[in-house]
Amino acid sequence: MMFSEIYQKTATSKQLYLDPRTKILLCITVSTIIISGSGTGLMQYLQYVLSLLPLVFLIILKKYKMAIYYLFIYAIATIVPGLLLPYLPPILNLLFTGIIAFSTKLIPGMMMAYFLLTTTSVSEFVAAMDKMHITKKFTVPISVMFRFFPTIAEEYKNVRDAMILRGVGTLRNPMKMLEYRMVPFLMSVVSIGNDLSASALTRALDAPTPRTNVCHIGFTWRDIVMFIFSFICAIFYVVALLQQEGIL
Repeated sequence: MMFSEIYQKTATSKQLYLDPRTKILLCITVSTIIISGSGTGLMQYLQYVLSLLPLVFLIILKKYKMAIYYLFIYAIATIVPGLLLPYLPPILNLLFTGIIAFSTKLIPGMMMAYFLLTTTSVSEFVAAMDKMHITKKFTVPISVMFRFFPTIAEEYKNVRDAMILRGVGTLRNPMKMLEYRMVPFLMSVVSIGNDLSASALTRALDAPTPRTNVCHIGFTWRDIVMFIFSFICAIFYVVALLQQEGIL
């Protein structure tokens, strides 16, 4: 069972206590505003602020390695197109800079999803969905996904370590690497999906009766701050859209 890393009943100053519903709201806010924004005027500064939010959470969680990766990739995706724009042919400019520019809109949302997955246990997520009266048709597949991605990441590490121990599948021979790593990994992914589906049915996640939970979820002042922050971002987003349309 994957326990939450930050959801603690006695949160200290080095921990971040957030309700699963708050984290879902933050994911929706960051993804929606950054992807649909134009990146000009007031919207540009709003996107920078929202892109900084996952970095702050990763630092608070002491995931410094992931925070450095995120900062490095986002900085490259932001700076490189402007540097290469005058020197690339029009076709390559459209393809290369366009893909990188679009990546800047996807990376913050992906990191917020990573934040949600790594800091929320299945029990906390199901309890939050039950409190919002979300149908089981939505809750059960998403709860299975919460265990799917961490499990396949662990399985890939096991396959990689086994192949390194046998001295096969290195970068010196890419074809063998694909054969000895990817084929066993893909076979394991299929098995993991079946096992997790059977586990969900065994635990009666789709039972029509009310479900009891041992985890405690609830809103604190930190959640209120995040709700206010999301509301302010939504207001700035609407104002920026109205300015682009010439209404304001």
